[in-house]
Amino acid sequence: MKKIIPLLIIAVIAIIGYTSIKGFYNKAIQFEESIGEQWANVESAYQRRADLIPNLMKVAERYAEHEQETFIKVIEARSKATSIQIDPSNITPQQLKQFQQAQSGLTSALSRLLAVFERYPDLKANENYKELMNELERTENRINVERNRFNKEVTPFNNHIRQFPGNILAGIFNFDKKERFKSDEGSENAPDINDFIKE
Repeated sequence: MKKIIPLLIIAVIAIIGYTSIKGFYNKAIQFEESIGEQWANVESAYQRRADLIPNLMKVAERYAEHEQETFIKVIEARSKATSIQIDPSNITPQQLKQFQQAQSGLTSALSRLLAVFERYPDLKANENYKELMNELERTENRINVERNRFNKEVTPFNNHIRQFPGNILAGIFNFDKKERFKSDEGSENAPDINDFIKE
């Protein structure tokens, strides 16, 4: 009987330890899956914007044929923005920064394009153009929503793996802190419209 009691205590401790480790691991995987799903929504929103650009450019080219330099910059920025692929389970700060820079480049090129369009009242009156602009505005709003939701999904995962004793288990299972979207550098300053209008 004296030998059985220590064995029972060891068995109970082992079961509790196993259950705790299993619970931590499975919860971390659930959080990672939610992050991956939300990342796909972020990419989908950005892809929607990229898909709108060719149609917007086709409508605009009829009215602003001599704005080829601006069109080329938008095409190049779109190409760069859509070429970056990120694995949501392993987002590094450098990858997210690179992704954000490419998307910011496209946003900047689009802003210049829209500033050029201001010079063409016939274009602004075109129904296709108006619908595309409305769709672009809705898409930009969707991007913001999806980015915020992504950040919201990252928080519980980071809390889970950084709190004791989860931080110890996170090291054993190689769970690393996930990065969030941050505002672009200089975004606290309002843009100068003169930066977008070519003389």
